[in-house]
Amino acid sequence: MSTVKLTIKQHDGTERLFAVFEYNKELNEAVRQIPGARWSRSNKAWHFAVNKEVVKLLREKLKGLAVIDTAELKLQLQERNEVRLDKRLVSSGSGQEAVTVGSMLKPMPINNTQTVALKAYIELLRLKNYSHNTIKTYSNWFIIFLNYFPERKPSTITKYEIMDFLVHYRNSAKWSSTVQNQLINAIKFFYEQLLNRPREEYDLPRAKKEFKLPSVFSEQELKRIILATENLKHRTILCLAYSGGLRVSELVNLKIRDIDTDRMVITLRAAKGKKDRQVMLSPVILELMRAYYIAEREKPKVWLFEGQYGGQYTTRSIEEVIKTSKKKAGVTKKGSIHALRHSFATHLMESGTDLMTIKDLLGHNSLSTTSIYTHVSKKHISKVQSPLDKLGL
Repeated sequence: MSTVKLTIKQHDGTERLFAVFEYNKELNEAVRQIPGARWSRSNKAWHFAVNKEVVKLLREKLKGLAVIDTAELKLQLQERNEVRLDKRLVSSGSGQEAVTVGSMLKPMPINNTQTVALKAYIELLRLKNYSHNTIKTYSNWFIIFLNYFPERKPSTITKYEIMDFLVHYRNSAKWSSTVQNQLINAIKFFYEQLLNRPREEYDLPRAKKEFKLPSVFSEQELKRIILATENLKHRTILCLAYSGGLRVSELVNLKIRDIDTDRMVITLRAAKGKKDRQVMLSPVILELMRAYYIAEREKPKVWLFEGQYGGQYTTRSIEEVIKTSKKKAGVTKKGSIHALRHSFATHLMESGTDLMTIKDLLGHNSLSTTSIYTHVSKKHISKVQSPLDKLGL
């Protein structure tokens, strides 16, 4: 069965939804009959208005004739519609706005005093040079805290009321050591850093920290995932993440000037903890980068990976890339883009690389953080014979 790939392209100054497929007389006629279809001589493809009804019509009319591939379309729409917390905070409308916390929408504070406090809170986080992710996390938790006291001026909320909120939230939501630490630290930042109040201790029993092993893909699984990624930019992103153990934030923040082909190193600037570090530039990934650069119609200008509409590529788009590639490759093992970093470290350990070198490549502060990979490495486990094997069953 044929495949019709849907993608958004600029055509005559406007965005159009293109249906790309190998020529098939019956399929071509079916697409031509769909209302609004126009033929592009330059692209040699049918195109439509960017409309969800068009996608619905294509699915209905081409059922049994072709498979509709919307993977690239979904990435384009997510990239275009990516809305950051910063943009929502600068507006000053009187209606309720919303910010995303996990999968839930949290209303912005409607109390004017709280809105002023929130903006001052975010501004101080920026002045203290906190990372974008930390600012987003702290702000989201602070908004949840403010929403618990809708009519209150934040500076008048007492320690006992804060304790009441923490107990309430602990009993009514999914709780973990990470959630507890983030929530308490977000509250403490407001009172201790912004209002300059004395340091407070909130006597809440600390949630037990879970010991979870990182998800690691086998080399065979990684090969299947990479080969299933047909888009050259997407394949380059996945290979780069694995070849150097990069975090997703490091992938989107990578600039063209950070690739040193003479010394064969990649410089990761102001990575987690605002620290620079270097990782090796694999000859394989270098060739892939060059092929990707040549193939791009709109050449990247600043960032190594740029969106279709210019500017930085988004972390959400990268997460969607690996999700789609895993599905195509038939890899059901749990693991996001960060699992490529885990796989990089584990495979290095299994091939004999010492722990200190892996620590430096990953940019860890402590060797104890890196030692987690000793628990998932099969290097020593594979040498141990199970007692079951000796029973001669």
